[in-house]
Amino acid sequence: MEALPPRHAQILAQARQDGRVQVDALAVAFDVSVQTIRKDLNDLSDRKLLQRVHGGALYPSGASNLAYHSRRSLAADEKQRIGERAASLIPDNSSVILNIGTTTEQVALAMRQHRGIMAVTNNINVANILRGVQGTEVIIAGGIVRPSDGGIVGESAVEFMRQFRVDYAVIGASAIDADGAILDYDYREVRVSQEIIRQARKTILVADRMKFGRSAPVQIAQLAEIDIFVTDRPLPDALADICRQNGIQVETCFDADEGLEETDDPVDRNAGDVGV
Repeated sequence: MEALPPRHAQILAQARQDGRVQVDALAVAFDVSVQTIRKDLNDLSDRKLLQRVHGGALYPSGASNLAYHSRRSLAADEKQRIGERAASLIPDNSSVILNIGTTTEQVALAMRQHRGIMAVTNNINVANILRGVQGTEVIIAGGIVRPSDGGIVGESAVEFMRQFRVDYAVIGASAIDADGAILDYDYREVRVSQEIIRQARKTILVADRMKFGRSAPVQIAQLAEIDIFVTDRPLPDALADICRQNGIQVETCFDADEGLEETDDPVDRNAGDVGV
């Protein structure tokens, strides 16, 4: 699915921050007609990114996740940059497990340039991205295939992951609480992700800023259990403090056109040891 138009992306960001948006207020803020805003909200609702209500729209939260193809379009450019940065931290001739998620798929795309990679995954999309790449061996978990996103979950996938001891795990998440809890929606997926973390020497968390402050019901891990955090903006103070206290390396990647410098990152990029 193609990326969102700029106004749609800004409306979505405001809805995420405030929980809801109003037609009249958006029309004033963007200096467009209320009819234009209504069409914007209807388009976002059709893509299952917002829930349309009288006079405005609500940002979806709680136990309901966004449709997979809709999630692909959220922060698409940011996810691509995150994927490229995370892949750059994984050297050739490494073993890596990648879990379910649109951001981990961007890591896989960037890893197509690598050589000598053994890639283990419970994500059919990751397997398809990496299959056929010269010098890359792809191993895919067995288990229940979710029709919504091609994720493989369940106890068979958990047991499968226990066979490995890899150099890196790359995991995504649906939400990150201010206390450092890394969260997701599906308990079966979380069980697999937890096992992936246990079977890796280094764990890389990939998550864009839209995950900060979002809510999801099931905890994957605490941020303190992660070695490297790749994101697209400086962390909120509470998360930055957790990273400092636990020696987590934070990698931030900005679009130069947005006028942000990587030196704005509140956590030292070299705070953690990334050697294998």
